[in-house]
Amino acid sequence: MNISELKPIFEGKRVVILGLGREGKIWLELLRRLDCCAEIAIADMNPIDLYDLGIPDITAISGDHYLEECHRFDIILQSPGVIIKDKFDEQTKSKILTQTELLLRLKPCKTIGVTGTKGKSTTSSLIFHFLEACGIPTMLIGNIGVPPLKMLEEMRPECVAVCEMSCHQLEFVHHSPEIAVLLNIFPEHLDHYVNFAAYDTAKRNILRFQADSDFAVVNADVLPVECAGTVYSSAFGASADVWTDGHSIHLFGEEIPPELIHTQLCGKHNIYNIAVALAAARLAGADLQKCLESLPRFKGLEHRLERVSIINGVEFINDSISTVPEAAIAAVNAFDGADCLILGGMDRGISYQVLGDFLNNGAVQNVILMPDSGRRIGELVTNPSVNLFHVSDLENAVKTAAKIAKKRVILSPASASYGFYRNFEERGRHFKQLVHSLE
Repeated sequence: MNISELKPIFEGKRVVILGLGREGKIWLELLRRLDCCAEIAIADMNPIDLYDLGIPDITAISGDHYLEECHRFDIILQSPGVIIKDKFDEQTKSKILTQTELLLRLKPCKTIGVTGTKGKSTTSSLIFHFLEACGIPTMLIGNIGVPPLKMLEEMRPECVAVCEMSCHQLEFVHHSPEIAVLLNIFPEHLDHYVNFAAYDTAKRNILRFQADSDFAVVNADVLPVECAGTVYSSAFGASADVWTDGHSIHLFGEEIPPELIHTQLCGKHNIYNIAVALAAARLAGADLQKCLESLPRFKGLEHRLERVSIINGVEFINDSISTVPEAAIAAVNAFDGADCLILGGMDRGISYQVLGDFLNNGAVQNVILMPDSGRRIGELVTNPSVNLFHVSDLENAVKTAAKIAKKRVILSPASASYGFYRNFEERGRHFKQLVHSLE
C-alpha cells in the first residue's frame, strides 16, 4: 500500500501523538513523510527533547497534565501504553485514532486478529507459522512487537496479516478483522480501566464490527457475542466447533488424533492454542495436513512455560508471562506435577480467590511468595499440608526453591512485574540468570 493514500485523513489537520513509544515513533515517521498536517505535536508524561530527536519544528507537551491539552487537536494518535481511563470526555475520545483502527479501516490486506487475556502471543505466532508453512504470504504484527503500520507499505491484497491485538489496541476501534480470534477473558489490566466491564468491552471490539462475510473463533465461556460474522465456538474439555481434551483436537467436526499432534509446547492448554490456531489458519485458506507437518518445528516463545534447566534432577520452568491467577493454575496443570511454585509481584488489587482455592486442593506442596501480592495470596492458603515460604525478592525465591524442590520449580507469578521490573521479559531473564547461577 502506498502511504500517500493516507493524506486525505491527515491533510490540514492538527494532530497530536499521544505517547512516544514504539507506535508513537512510527506515527511520527509516517506524519513527517506525509508532510500534510497543519500541526504535529507529541504529548508524553516524560520530558521530550525535540532537538535531541532532530525534530525542532514539532510541538512538545509533557508533564503530569499532558493529557489536558489534547482536546484542542483534530486527531489524537494514541499509543497502547497511554492510560486514558476517564481522563477524556466523549467528544475528545471520538478524536482518537489508533494504528490498529487505521489498519482495519484501510484493509490493505486480509487480517487475522487475535486477542485474549492469555495465549494471544503463542496463538498469533502459531497462525503465522502455519500460514508460512502453507506458502501463504503473511506477516506477524501488532502487540507482539511490530506496530501495525510499520509494515503498511509491504501489505498487498494477497497477503494475510496476523495481528496480535491487546485490549489497549482494541479499546478505540470501530472496525474488526476479517477473521477474529477471542481466546479468553479474565480480569487483567484493571489499573488501565475504570472497571472490568470496560476491559471486557475492549476485548470484544475485535469482532463487534465484523461484516456478515467475516469469521470469528470465540471461547465458549465468553459467548454470546455481538457479531454479524459467522461465529465458531472453541473450548477446552467441552464439545464445541473447535475443541480439545488436551490430547486430540476436534476441528469443525473432524478429529485430529494425538499421534498427529507433535509439538514442543508444554501443557495441555497449549493444545487448545494449537486447535484455535489451526482453525484460524484453515479459515484463511491453509492446508491442514501441511500445518500439522510444520507443527514440530514451532519452538514456542520465551517466558511462556519455557524450560530453563535441570539441576540435580529438578526442572526449572520460566512462565514469567503469567500475570493473572488463571495463568498460574494453567502452568501447574500443564505438567504431571510441580512441587514448587513461585508467586507474587505487583499487587493490582485483583481477586486471587480462584488461585487460593486451587492451592488449598493440594496441587502444589511448596509455594514461595514474593512481595507484594504474595502476602494476599498466602492469606488465602489455609491447607496445612501446603508449605508457604515468604521471601523478599526473586533471588531469594530461587535460592529457597533450590533447597526444597525435588521435581519441578515453576515461576508463574500470577502478578504484573511493574514496580520490581520494567516488564515480564526482564523478570523472566533475571529468573533464568539466577537459575543458571546454580549450575
